[in-house]
Amino acid sequence: MSEQPVGTGPIHITLQTGPRLTRPVPPEVVQALLSAQITATAGERSGFQMAFDLTKQGALSRRLLPEGFFDPKTRVILSVSVKGTPQVLLDGLIVRQEVGASNQPGHSTLTVTGEDLTLLMDLEERTDRYPNLRPSGRVARILAKYADYGIEPRVFQEQIEQPPREQLRVDYQSGTDLSYVNELARANGYTFYLEPGPRPGHSTAVWGPEARIGQRQHALNVNMDVNSTVDQLTFAYDGTAREEPQARVQDPATRDSRLLPQPDIGPLRPPLGRRATPALKRRTLAGTAKKESAQAQAELLARAALSADAISGSGSLDVNRHGYILRPRELVGVRGAGVTYDGDYFVKSVTHTIRPGSYQQNFTLSREGLIARSDTVRP
Repeated sequence: MSEQPVGTGPIHITLQTGPRLTRPVPPEVVQALLSAQITATAGERSGFQMAFDLTKQGALSRRLLPEGFFDPKTRVILSVSVKGTPQVLLDGLIVRQEVGASNQPGHSTLTVTGEDLTLLMDLEERTDRYPNLRPSGRVARILAKYADYGIEPRVFQEQIEQPPREQLRVDYQSGTDLSYVNELARANGYTFYLEPGPRPGHSTAVWGPEARIGQRQHALNVNMDVNSTVDQLTFAYDGTAREEPQARVQDPATRDSRLLPQPDIGPLRPPLGRRATPALKRRTLAGTAKKESAQAQAELLARAALSADAISGSGSLDVNRHGYILRPRELVGVRGAGVTYDGDYFVKSVTHTIRPGSYQQNFTLSREGLIARSDTVRP
């Protein structure tokens, strides 16, 4: 998405549908659109819901719905264009349709619900073996099967090397592709998600650490009178969120076990707060004694990183007032919340709610510590 402000320009919605390749929908479908809600969350599948006016004599009820235009597994791509610059918000599949018939004219509606293209990876259970392939290699091989849908893999190397050793073990998949890819991500402290765009019909499948470095988005201003750009923003510090995991490994020759040292989560989670929150909980990981040392270390690092975010924030904004579309899974600065909670955050999730004349976003933020590390944020 461009950094172009939307406050001074119109917002246009473009809808495309099709079985695999898509094309723009007829004008009457866009005219019948009452609302669209899209939710994107770090590490989870994105979902959407769209509501249409189902006028009795309209094209949707007389022709398109009976012809299967909104049937499950129909691909839907929704783009929002701001002053001529489009951003793809959704590339997914319909999984459910609901018709609400009403006695009052103009109150009948069609609601379609769907999920992003990772649904394709969750439809069929498989059994496969991956000799001499490290986790990232296995993920790349799985994702290559979905290139027909315009999915391009972006796979990162593991933080802790786990070279394959076929003479000792062969890794197996039992379950859907999505469950196996997510399992490998969790075991390495990574996340897996699909990023739609930048062009309609193309997506990037990201398997790697959360993007907690790089350029920040334009700041969210709260409690700053006329300069406020956020309607509301609430912060919470959960003292029980952070854990100190412990893991033991066993020497297969001597049967002696040893406790692994606490890992440095900095490479996975570069700190965003100046004062780190302490871990009140201590958890012992099960089953690590039977694993190789590198696998146990990776699991220990993953558990420590995934539980690190004790600080969370939630709020809502009007895109026209804020001036920019807030993007999930990236960094953003906060101003006006006070010394303790100002500073940079990771945007954990964003829900877009689009209606004629209205574009609202609800969002959640997270980080691992209090007090900003820098005195300034990007305006």
